[in-house]
Amino acid sequence: MPVRNEQVPDRNIAMELVRTTEAAALAAARWVGRGDKNGADGAAVDAMRLMLDTVDMDGIIVIGEGEKDEAPMLYNGERVGNGRGPQVDVAVDPLEGTRLTAMGRPGAVSVIACAPRGTLYNPHDIFYMEKIAVGPEAKGMIDLAAPVAWNIQQVARAKSIGVEEVTVIILDRDRNTEIADQVRAAGARIRFITDGDAPAAVSAGVAGSGVDMMVGIGGSPEGVVAAAALKCVEGDFQGRLWPRNDDDRKYAADHGLSLTDVLTIDDLVKGDDVFFAATGVTTGDLLKGVEYRPGGATSESLVMRSRSGTIRRILTEHHWRKLQTLGGMR
Repeated sequence: MPVRNEQVPDRNIAMELVRTTEAAALAAARWVGRGDKNGADGAAVDAMRLMLDTVDMDGIIVIGEGEKDEAPMLYNGERVGNGRGPQVDVAVDPLEGTRLTAMGRPGAVSVIACAPRGTLYNPHDIFYMEKIAVGPEAKGMIDLAAPVAWNIQQVARAKSIGVEEVTVIILDRDRNTEIADQVRAAGARIRFITDGDAPAAVSAGVAGSGVDMMVGIGGSPEGVVAAAALKCVEGDFQGRLWPRNDDDRKYAADHGLSLTDVLTIDDLVKGDDVFFAATGVTTGDLLKGVEYRPGGATSESLVMRSRSGTIRRILTEHHWRKLQTLGGMR
């Protein structure tokens, strides 16, 4: 007697979303090393926007390229998708690492995350955030309000390693100098990055990356994207909005945004069904970059969903005719 299927699994739209990050990565990769970060970003935005309308979803951009008067496409509040699927919030960064791409440096990626409508945190115009990110072993063991050394000890304990074996990734900025000094004083190792703290945070939650945690002050939108990705791998993330000046403090007060509250991963991503996709543009710790070959190219992508816990690495071969459409190649 056949077994009755009581519940048919719903669709994993992350498998569709990865086509948008692949398109953006392929388009941006044509600009690697050309010194034009705006050209690279524009190509990625155009390609991702084109592909988003083919995805079965009713999406609203929550984290995008900026307000409508600043961004003609993928602006905050823009509706994306073909309108026939689930209602979702969408966070996009068609090219995380514009300067990395322009200078031909490692670590540039294209990323997108989706969660049920009304569940992604919106930092509005507070552009920076203090962050800490760890993998599943240290979930529930971190506290952004505690000293850096204490958090490093927690990660070491969770992973059953010595503090001196913990590798902490930090965005190399003056605002993070004091944090880096605390990491050194604790006895842990540091891996500095010049850009791209979203993939850096994600790498803290992915096995085999060589990264145990990420700390420091970086972009708020990137923090929300990273939180979405870490939720998919059952990692942990905490953030706190960081004002640059008095204008930011006034803006936060006027818009009811706390500059003191620590935002947990569940504050940043309330939904329990999160989709994440990323495709490498230039090879880094998280993903291999696009490699062009006669007649086409290859790309590597990371595709994850929190509800199912699936983590897929996808190596894709792209035919040259597709590249013509996406990147204007001849």
